[in-house]
Amino acid sequence: MWRSGHRSFLLFLTSVSHNMDCEQQTVLSGDLISDKCQLRFVNFEIHDNHRSHETVGLSSHHLVVRRGWAFRLTLLFHQRVPWSLYSFDLEVQLGDLAERFPVHFSSKCLNPLRWSARVLPENVHTQSVSVHVCSPVISAVASYHLLLHMRSRRHAFSYDLGTFVLLCNPWCKEDPVWMPLEVQLQEYIHNDYGLVFVGTQQSVRQRPWAFGQMEPGVLEACLQLLQKSPQHQSDRQNDYLRRADPVYLSRVICAMVNCNDDLGVLAGKWQGSYTDGVCPTEWTGSAEILHKWVSSNCSPVRYGQCWVFACVLCTVLRVLGIPARVVTVFNAAHDVNANLIIEEFYSNKGEKFNLSKDSIWNFHVWVECWMRREDLGSEFNGWQVVDPTPQEKSEGIYCCGPCPVSAVQNRVLRCAFDASFILASVDADVVRLIVRDGLVVGRSVDRQCVGQLIYTKSIGSNKPQNLTHTYKTNNRSGENTYHNRSTPHYKQSSPVHSAPMRSSPAASGKISEGSVSRLEVSLDVEKTPGVGDSICLCVTVSNGSGHGRLLTEHLSAQLKHYNRSPHESFWQSRRQFQIQPGQVLTLHHRIPSSRFKSLMAHDDIVNAAVVVKDVKNKERVMAVQEFNLCSHQITIEVEGGDSIQMKKEHTVHVSYTNHCNTLLTGAVLSLEGYGLLEGKHETRLTLLQPGEVIESSVSIMASSAGTKVLQGTFSHSHSLGVTARSFHTISVHS
Repeated sequence: MWRSGHRSFLLFLTSVSHNMDCEQQTVLSGDLISDKCQLRFVNFEIHDNHRSHETVGLSSHHLVVRRGWAFRLTLLFHQRVPWSLYSFDLEVQLGDLAERFPVHFSSKCLNPLRWSARVLPENVHTQSVSVHVCSPVISAVASYHLLLHMRSRRHAFSYDLGTFVLLCNPWCKEDPVWMPLEVQLQEYIHNDYGLVFVGTQQSVRQRPWAFGQMEPGVLEACLQLLQKSPQHQSDRQNDYLRRADPVYLSRVICAMVNCNDDLGVLAGKWQGSYTDGVCPTEWTGSAEILHKWVSSNCSPVRYGQCWVFACVLCTVLRVLGIPARVVTVFNAAHDVNANLIIEEFYSNKGEKFNLSKDSIWNFHVWVECWMRREDLGSEFNGWQVVDPTPQEKSEGIYCCGPCPVSAVQNRVLRCAFDASFILASVDADVVRLIVRDGLVVGRSVDRQCVGQLIYTKSIGSNKPQNLTHTYKTNNRSGENTYHNRSTPHYKQSSPVHSAPMRSSPAASGKISEGSVSRLEVSLDVEKTPGVGDSICLCVTVSNGSGHGRLLTEHLSAQLKHYNRSPHESFWQSRRQFQIQPGQVLTLHHRIPSSRFKSLMAHDDIVNAAVVVKDVKNKERVMAVQEFNLCSHQITIEVEGGDSIQMKKEHTVHVSYTNHCNTLLTGAVLSLEGYGLLEGKHETRLTLLQPGEVIESSVSIMASSAGTKVLQGTFSHSHSLGVTARSFHTISVHS
């Protein structure tokens, strides 16, 4: 058991650290004796301990070990020691907490449930001894101080041996973060490279990320993050005691990744200028962000968005020993009023209005971490959602989770933490309202849109792993047990203009599922357009009634960012046509690139909506489609292959071909790579003709081993920001 106390009960005149000579000793009782029992130095056996504890690369300066496993240290004395005349105790200190335990000279196994130490007979020599120390499997994640106490009948000596870092142990079955498969541990603890999936579900893009667990200073930054948390600042002793619990630990870390309530790492920003910081799309790894946070005396790093927050959180969790992975939810709902319903408002011409506090992000990125939920029960063990993006407060702070994925799948909305908010993110209903002059003139419910696709990186591969089935089931029986999902009436909704919104006779009655009076409409993209291509849309209208109809079609296209409402329409179309009973008509539309290319940034998304109106009875049916344009590839090639040697120069060739049929001015081709290239290398051309290539050769040198990422970007003077972005992974060996 920990005991509370202060270090002042020992008068330290010595500090013994790795391979450092001990020049003095402290005598706590009795007379001074000869220095034959004086400790000369301690060897923390960092290389062997790191290898046996799966912590190689986390630090070259500190001993880093995992709880529940024994580590070895060697004590060397100046002269021969009469071992039988002395008793030996070790003491671990954590702030004002301390525990002292004996060192046994025996082959008896160590106890992983408490602090224990032993010396095997074969490890005893005349002047040195190797001590095996075991921490409890439920121990606080922190940096500990280690002391040695020697006592005979007349004399007592105490030495400050130094510090060691203790982490969670997902390799140990008794640890709550235990993960059974080695291939999973390699991916979710050791892998320092990952992918974030962004864009839309119709056109998924990959964004590389360097988690950087083995980068110098990252471990120290993660430990400092814990020390700067409000929980630690307000009650250090209680914080240390609770850090043994991965539920508590992940929640503290999640809140500290954003700076909204504390001295957290990242400030978020989703629109406007980023000139006073870094645009979120420019980050490629966690290490640079954590280094900036530490070097700025814990001032927030500007700026992050959801994938940046999530990737930094994933890095910290992996460093501290909690298995973690980054997850993307496509069409993620932000349900402000927690009713599992997202309202969207459209004009009768198909333009989307920004009238609802609820929203749907084309993609949202969070983290899953792995642990047993001993606070909830075994049915909630496994992957847990933790979301550091500051959206809504949870128990008064901006964090979300950890919430069991199984609770979301089984719709256990009262499960800790934040189950109802996370469920809405992946499985809310979308109610689309067509409004005209303050009246609701059409409505439909889409139960499939939200959370239609949920991805993470596959183990050992850059391919996506589909997690949708782990969050959602086709069976919604019993869903009203915890929540009333009935669709609201719209007699006193928010006004569109100055008049209160109310339902018109044509819109009253049962909510439809995309059809009115057997009239069905769908909207599709004929093929995913590339940058510089026209957009080709296809509207399909089916008349399932027994009579002909005169219909009016309104089609609108707007640009939007992934997490915001769209801008004004950049293109609209209106036509009137007749459809016979049982007939299916296909209407084609082509939007030339000249209508949107000067308005569109690389990450912008097109929101297209069609409203089909029956001229006679005024009934309206709508369909919506959102998609992004595919960018052309940047070619990145490493001379000699993609496996390179650390601290040796290598040449990279980078090029981009203008596939557009127009002249591009002010072309800029950039290459950057954290841990490979200092800063950003840029090549510029005043004019880039159609079919012409812009290219350059760049020298790189890796500063550390592991997987590194080179990222190329292309832009020109007529584009809003980046036009194309590509990445290339490199394996660096020592």
